Amino acid sequence: MFILNNNDPVPLYKQLYNQIRELILSGRLPADSRLPSVRDMAVELSASRNTVDGAYQELYAEGYLYSKPRSGYFVSALDQDTAARSLPASAGKHDHLPGPPSCFDYDFHPARLDPESFPAELWRKCFVESLRQNSRQLVQYGDPQGDWGLRCSIQNYLERSRGVLCDPDQIIICSGLQQGLDIVAHLLKESHSVVAVENPGYHLPRSVFHNHSYSICPVPVGTGGIDLNHLKASSSTIAYVTPSHQLPLGYVMPVANRLALIEWAESGGKYIFEDDYDSELRYHGKPIPSLQGLRPEGNIIYSGTFSKILSPALRLSYLVLPYSLLAAYRRLYRDYFSPVSLLEQRTMAKFMEQGHWERHIRRMRMLYKRKHDTLLRAVEHNFGDRAVVTGQGAGLHVVLMLPDAAHSEAEIIDRGRQKGIRLFPFSDFHVTGQPEATTLLLGFGGMNGSEIERGIAILAKICLS
Repeated sequence: MFILNNNDPVPLYKQLYNQIRELILSGRLPADSRLPSVRDMAVELSASRNTVDGAYQELYAEGYLYSKPRSGYFVSALDQDTAARSLPASAGKHDHLPGPPSCFDYDFHPARLDPESFPAELWRKCFVESLRQNSRQLVQYGDPQGDWGLRCSIQNYLERSRGVLCDPDQIIICSGLQQGLDIVAHLLKESHSVVAVENPGYHLPRSVFHNHSYSICPVPVGTGGIDLNHLKASSSTIAYVTPSHQLPLGYVMPVANRLALIEWAESGGKYIFEDDYDSELRYHGKPIPSLQGLRPEGNIIYSGTFSKILSPALRLSYLVLPYSLLAAYRRLYRDYFSPVSLLEQRTMAKFMEQGHWERHIRRMRMLYKRKHDTLLRAVEHNFGDRAVVTGQGAGLHVVLMLPDAAHSEAEIIDRGRQKGIRLFPFSDFHVTGQPEATTLLLGFGGMNGSEIERGIAILAKICLS
């Protein structure tokens, strides 16, 4: 009646469970039918008793079987009309599954990191030390706001390198920018309903605030950052900005505009969400200090991440809340737990305490500067004066404007895909409107120098032919 396949990756007990379950649901094993004993079934299948007992126990726990003392297992009575609808569809049952991700020879996605950049040996060393030194704490829930040691390390780093002035008490460890935005949206939704976002700008804050029923107000971006006159004329009471390296155009907001933005926030209880997502990657001069450092006691929510330098897979980021929001945060999230593994937090804290983090930043800055310069030389060589580059000098991407392009962005992306090139649509950064000229976003972090040069050469032929 039952057949087990030793070459099937599905465990033997699960194979038996599935076959018995299907017979019960289809009605071919009627209610109150007695199943063979564990011993007899094991002999029949040439399997271990543990295999049979595992299948029977799972079916019993889920209510497909019931037992009688010293009599064995019997089939439970089920509503056959309902049970039949629970049967798995055999034909096309995998049709809904997505295919494997496409592979590209030249991936110009703006969020790609160098595939060899993660400091695996150093991280493993810190991980093992944290595991050994914190084994007692690993059987407990951590601080909901995040590990205190990591928050102290972050506070120390931010003050020295980003000019952020805060106490560890203001820092919240998050599992990425998405969660940080979600926290802020929850915190402010009772008294705020309209969020200003940069246009063009990052799509994630638009999505998060929209899903919290906020109205989204797109505000144009110029060389000085978000358009302050447009912002002041709007009904927005929250502004999401990337002042140190505007995403995607790369503009730096000058100090006069920063002070004016702070004044806007302080006139009527408004808030600024400062996303400092890749501020460490500045290739000429010192990194631009944070907006928060200009008014530490102001209504500025600062957000930083380890994703752009270390690894997006770790899901480690942080918020710095103004003191005015801490009481509300603790009231709203008092029953929550930290979503970030305590072991990962302790490992990151040790990684920072031992100086590895800042050394890693310096190495990555040199690595990505070489790639950045290679990209600019390749663009100059292949496009000449038929392209205009903006946003250079920082980050992991540049913007390429093609005033005389023969093809639209969509056509270039499609033709590039056929040639093994991946391009992230620049148009996705626009809430409304489109750029006057065909514009491409060129990330360079995930490729080596020769791949960048070959990819740009192919792309130039696509764009200019």
